[in-house]
Amino acid sequence: MVSLAVVGVVTVVLGAVPTAQPITLEQALALADAQHPLLRAGEAQVAGAAAAVTTAAARPNPEVAMVAGRLTAGLGSQPRTGVPLYELRQPLELGALRPSRIAHAERGREVSEQALGEIRLGVLSNVRRTFYQVLRRSGEAELAAENLRLVEDLRNRIQVRVDVGEVGRLELVRADAEVAAARALASSAQLQRITAVAQFRAAVGGGLLPAAEPVGTLETTRALPPLEQLRDEARARHPAIRRAQAEAEMAQARIDYETALRRPQPTIWSEVDMSNPSYRLGVVLPLPIFNQRQGPIAEAAAARRQADATVQAREIDVLAALDGAYERYAVAGSQITLFETGLLREAEEALRAADVAYRLGERSVLDVLDAQRLLRTVRLNYLNVQFDRQAALVDLDELRGLAPSGVQP
Repeated sequence: MVSLAVVGVVTVVLGAVPTAQPITLEQALALADAQHPLLRAGEAQVAGAAAAVTTAAARPNPEVAMVAGRLTAGLGSQPRTGVPLYELRQPLELGALRPSRIAHAERGREVSEQALGEIRLGVLSNVRRTFYQVLRRSGEAELAAENLRLVEDLRNRIQVRVDVGEVGRLELVRADAEVAAARALASSAQLQRITAVAQFRAAVGGGLLPAAEPVGTLETTRALPPLEQLRDEARARHPAIRRAQAEAEMAQARIDYETALRRPQPTIWSEVDMSNPSYRLGVVLPLPIFNQRQGPIAEAAAARRQADATVQAREIDVLAALDGAYERYAVAGSQITLFETGLLREAEEALRAADVAYRLGERSVLDVLDAQRLLRTVRLNYLNVQFDRQAALVDLDELRGLAPSGVQP
């Protein structure tokens, strides 16, 4: 059975080969959480939303005006110039206007916080996926390298038998073709592994050493709670659903704010006239005769209905994906059991039997090559099923809103 531990194997490197620095999944998650640009952008968005709350809580500033001009008292009198007039205006915010504006801004901050949680959960889950993809591709490269070794060993044994005249050169030609195919397969597996490593580095967000080597295993298994419990966790914890709910609350806060704007807000007005010293104090009150904000209130109500529908749609999408991941995890687990209880051992026994029969002259080289291909295919399928189970587990954790390695979304 092939080992699934990651081995730092790179066949072609320009220049000196750097020493591989192992990196675990926990270390990769910590790096991504500390430095990923998407998380830094989300944090800036939260900071902007918090500043919007401060803006909403600010009271309107007073206004000061000074007017200078000429004053003529009557016929024959000399005009007086530079006669100043001072005015002071202070808008007031009465009733629910200011509290509703603050509440709307606070709901916006909650939306941005949930959006940051969704980004963080997505980033960390992508780190896990790409980490396990590297392990998968490394396992494939190891299988291809082992297959190449077996084929080359068989080819060398055939060469000896051809040299002593036990078999014809046709079997050597067949073995040479199989060696060429095995080398191409090993080269392709290495290229896929290099691509997987590049994707992993991008998922972490930079900062990895050039020789950083993921180290881990695909043999993770976990006892899952019942599906209905997972669905309840997803409803309560998934940041996409929570963000949609926060957007619905924000839409309701906008309705309250638009409704509060219907109430006329007075402005206190005072004036000092220095031409003939006098003082005036009054109140300016707009009259909502032509515009009673029916349009903005209706728009806000429509946005609330849209937000409520979005909450339902997000919940349906998340729960459907959760059900699918749960089934994929169960099916992959059943397939792994089949491999471990029979298929792998049978393929290994078939290769040993074919090799012994070939040594005794009872089978041709084609039988041995077929048995080697069968074993390679079974091992490769086993590796892929292990990855499928691990990928389903990552999806389940993400859909449940479960942050990996204790990093809270």
